[in-house]
Amino acid sequence: MRHQERHRTTRIGWLRAAVLGANDGIVSTASLVIGVAAASAVRGDVLVAGVAGLVAGAMSMAAGEYVSVSSQADTEQADLARERKELETDREFEIEELTAIYVKRGLDSALAKQVALQLMKHDALGAHARDELGISDSLSARPVQAAFASAATFALGAAMPLIVVLLVPEGILVPAVAITSLIFLALLGILAAQAGGSPIIKATVRVTFWGALAMALTAGVGALFGTVV
Repeated sequence: MRHQERHRTTRIGWLRAAVLGANDGIVSTASLVIGVAAASAVRGDVLVAGVAGLVAGAMSMAAGEYVSVSSQADTEQADLARERKELETDREFEIEELTAIYVKRGLDSALAKQVALQLMKHDALGAHARDELGISDSLSARPVQAAFASAATFALGAAMPLIVVLLVPEGILVPAVAITSLIFLALLGILAAQAGGSPIIKATVRVTFWGALAMALTAGVGALFGTVV
């Protein structure tokens, strides 16, 4: 039976966008809800603020990811276009360039040139894209995928604190949202670590620490302005 290795690098694009979206959804909405509630707002006002934050945040995440990843994709396409032109106008130089890359990786000159020739015979642009530019199918920029992943996971993350707002009494709204949101963040850290193959404790501590800091600062601002008003 043939052994097949499963690598997690193919998940980098969507995993980054999904984790970022869910994390921002939980942290920003929980912080917003806590800040508004700390200013002595009633449940209805807290919910309106939270829902508005969910919609605005999801759209912002989608737009931001799309623009950011599109810029990356444009850069990749520009590099590929230049490389394609260079292959047409100076193929010998491109062969030597690829050969030098393989020599730096440990092959002797003769073998390196043989590998370069074979790979360029099969797919010259693909070989240079992968080994010279660092562009591959699994790691290439996908703007639409990143935008949808970020928006969807932001909305999912943002919905969690809002559900807590609906379920708990107003008197314990702030601590309830804070505690449950930290639990949600810890679970997110665990899931992200498992999907990416990274250390679970490190990922969990990282997301909960920054989430707790954001909520604490927002609660302080809400309480301050609520007292002033």
